Amino acid sequence: MNFTFVTGDATLANGELLVIPLFEGELSEGAPVSLASADRALEGRLRGAATQEGFKGKADQSLMMHTLGRTTAGRVLLLGLGHRARFQPETLRLALGRAAKAAQRLKVASVAVAIPATPSSADAVRAVVEGLELGAYRFDKYKSSAREEKGAQKPVKVALVLPEGTEKSRDVEDALALAKTVSEATNWARDLVNEPPNAVTPAVLAEAARKSAREHGLKITIGGKREIEKLDMGMFLGVAAGSTEEPRLIHVVYTPKNARDAKRPPLALVGKAITFDSGGLSLKPTEGMVEMKTDMAGSAAVLGAMQVIAAVKPPFPVHAFIGACENMPAGNAYKPGDILTSRLGKTVEITNTDAEGRLVLGDILTWACEHQPSAVIDLATLTGACIVALGNYIVGAFGDHDGAVNEVLQAARTAGEDMWRLPVSELQKDALRSEVADMKNSGERWGGSINAALFLKEFVGETPWVHLDIAGPSNSPKERGYNAKGATGVGVRTLVEWVRLRAQNQATEPAEASSAKPARAARGSRKSAKS
Repeated sequence: MNFTFVTGDATLANGELLVIPLFEGELSEGAPVSLASADRALEGRLRGAATQEGFKGKADQSLMMHTLGRTTAGRVLLLGLGHRARFQPETLRLALGRAAKAAQRLKVASVAVAIPATPSSADAVRAVVEGLELGAYRFDKYKSSAREEKGAQKPVKVALVLPEGTEKSRDVEDALALAKTVSEATNWARDLVNEPPNAVTPAVLAEAARKSAREHGLKITIGGKREIEKLDMGMFLGVAAGSTEEPRLIHVVYTPKNARDAKRPPLALVGKAITFDSGGLSLKPTEGMVEMKTDMAGSAAVLGAMQVIAAVKPPFPVHAFIGACENMPAGNAYKPGDILTSRLGKTVEITNTDAEGRLVLGDILTWACEHQPSAVIDLATLTGACIVALGNYIVGAFGDHDGAVNEVLQAARTAGEDMWRLPVSELQKDALRSEVADMKNSGERWGGSINAALFLKEFVGETPWVHLDIAGPSNSPKERGYNAKGATGVGVRTLVEWVRLRAQNQATEPAEASSAKPARAARGSRKSAKS
């Protein structure tokens, strides 16, 4: 989309559809200039229609009306934002997502949006742009009807009408640029997740990462089975054994150009990348397997975030670590009862081959922590138990380092992605106790998401670590706001905001202070870090 800022009467802005977001109560009194102008042009019929249809500006409410040639736009769309005192930018983002879908259905090529007056015009602009870009997303490349369809697929031109008394500033321009970059990266991640598993294999995912890294000026190293063997990643190799698709080890690096900043401890991002999960020999039922192409959503989010990080240019390095493979049943697949040896040296008894993600992540987290990051965060579609606990729209956040967890939760709030902290309680540790190895990969049903987090915790040592279980929010079961049914790209915005928050906090710190004593790698590691 091509965005431009305009000021003045919104009804005069170029756009086939005029979008006016409203708070509760603004229809009757204190109406914004955009609504007053549109209602005046329509001779009072706009407010009259809203009253008749029960539109009060509540969140999720919408009202569409033809202008019959009385304004530049052919239609006016009112969007409810709820009570002003409870406003969050995410409410505006969701509303503009609905507007984008309405514009697609109408096949309009241009839209004018009246930016509502909020405490931060920059935040409002970012929410509007992200809502439109994310809401216009469609994944229909495999539908012949979509290829044959003629007309506009999404609005091409968008006029952003600033609130009365607000002029275009550097802040709103920066917000627009960031929103476009974040939205493009999120939609790129959505594409990867929505692709069928025969189209995105570990090799294809690695190649997508390579292409993305080159386009965004990032360094990338990709290894295969031989490199994984050299790193003694026994758990990773065990999971990958049953597939004819060779696994891939992906390492993407952003390094600041400033030599002093380049020496700071990096942040580490780890993404689960099971490109298809059949459950292995602990085979899933058919209905539970259909959506398992999405089991690499964590890696897609990490790779998408790295694109934005390359543009944000934080004053410290950022590394992404990904282990990609399939989990398939075969004569040489790993079996319940097997004992695998991790890179860290810990032995793991396999009690369920469908608890494979934590095995790969354990080896990758060990490898990531050997690079001595200041903090590490992993994103994984890890447990159905987290969906049972939190539903389809809330990410489960785990970690026992309060500072790191609180930073991520703060970043998530800024990004508009709902997260809830769950405990990593030692009371659950008995569920992973093995009679024949250091631990089991799966325990009892109860507290399943906590058990998985406890397993991962064994591989990070003293490094500040946050685990995000995105099993529910990675894939929307229905159209909602700016999300279509399917992949959401959850995590991209939070990771970007986490890096930006860290950059703000470290920008004024001397490199010597921030890099004096980096977090130590996982305890007990017998190997040296390799790329």
